[in-house]
Amino acid sequence: MGRPPIDRRPNTFLAYWLTRTGMSNVELARAITDRATETGERGVATDESRVRRWLKGEMPRPPVPQLIADVISMRAGTPMTCADLGLPGPQGPANAGHPDLPWEASSTIGALTHIIRSEFMLPTTRISAEASTVHQGNNLLSPLQQWASAPSTTEASEALQARSGRIGMAQVEGIRAVTATFRDLDNRHGGALSRKAVIGQLDDAVDMLNTCSYTAATGRELFSAVGDLGSVAGWMTFDAGRHTSAQRLFITALHAASVGGDKGLGAHILQCMARQMSHLDHYEDALDLVALAQYGARRRLSPATTSMLASLEARFHAILGHLPDSERAAGHAEEAFTRVVPGDEPPHMAFFDAAELSATLGVAHQIAAKKSSGPDRLRRAEQSVLLLNRAMESRPDHRVRSKAFDHVGLARTHLAAGELDGARQETEHALALFGDIGSKRVADRLVELHDETEPFQRGQAGRKMRELISAALS
Repeated sequence: MGRPPIDRRPNTFLAYWLTRTGMSNVELARAITDRATETGERGVATDESRVRRWLKGEMPRPPVPQLIADVISMRAGTPMTCADLGLPGPQGPANAGHPDLPWEASSTIGALTHIIRSEFMLPTTRISAEASTVHQGNNLLSPLQQWASAPSTTEASEALQARSGRIGMAQVEGIRAVTATFRDLDNRHGGALSRKAVIGQLDDAVDMLNTCSYTAATGRELFSAVGDLGSVAGWMTFDAGRHTSAQRLFITALHAASVGGDKGLGAHILQCMARQMSHLDHYEDALDLVALAQYGARRRLSPATTSMLASLEARFHAILGHLPDSERAAGHAEEAFTRVVPGDEPPHMAFFDAAELSATLGVAHQIAAKKSSGPDRLRRAEQSVLLLNRAMESRPDHRVRSKAFDHVGLARTHLAAGELDGARQETEHALALFGDIGSKRVADRLVELHDETEPFQRGQAGRKMRELISAALS
């Protein structure tokens, strides 16, 4: 009783939950038949061979998918949807991972739970498929506009009702300590290696939101801490090339920050999203996300956050060819950074130091150099080299991925100035660091560098660069 899909593949989702719940094929078949009887569904008789066919990819017809979801939900002790089990039917919490998610606590918890569960089951998809399904344009920006005015809703949250224990600030500080640890791992090794581990920690943290009681004040801090941990999970997922999953994590992390009333963290998450959209060549969206962060957190922006957003604005304006706007934003970024007092900045802003500012503005000048000509091109290229060298000289040792980006940036700047030997040397430095990290973003930048060397491939230096990059990426 079923139909094979056009491209039948083993149902790894269903297999995962059978293993997790400890159910055999025979037990599942018997439980489905019993559940059908309970719900008044006639003519449903399932046996072990049918379950085996489902696991191989055959799709059961309604009402069987919902019966399977009911049975496994009861056995697992957590609500399951047909989509969670790789079956046709209801797709889970409304708008989970979509920008148009209600700005309140219970929806945020439900969406986080759904996304985390999906992360543990989904096989890795190709980057191109992931990138093609991210939300963009008005589909992304319009729902997020509400972030600027959405109030904290912990006072009205059902999560405040006592269920299985009470938590306080000690548990919140524990989440923050774990978040700091994963940030450090991401900086040292890239996002691919620890991505699933941080999502596992996020799962535990969301469980606290969903099952424990806490005061309104603790609830706000807890949602903020979960939002920050979610932003790290989103960043690692983005770095691993899982773009749709990363965007879902960013959006729900933004909702958690909003429920917690943490506008500064919300601005940080929006700049993460802006970087992702820029990486995917959606530059107007990237600029709009920066503007939304600046507006929504305008009364809560620390000097470092103000400087960071302005430096990104300078980069995105340069990409779009708005060179006067880029220079103006760069000046704003430098001015704001003079007011930074490191001890007064929130933990999520620790990454934005003098090196990061120099690197971001250095790339902005590099991009502007490519869009300029004559003396202006040379001036911008020289400024880019100065800033990127300054960034590398002051980078902490553990910021390995950032150093790799710096070397790639310098190589691209040398190319823009026609300095092939310098470009080749910086490429070699970047590739040496690339071998120590797992980062799809660095790989993507290396591909861009490879493409930019095409006009120089007849010369020895240009040909050598292309060979080195090809060998490293293959």
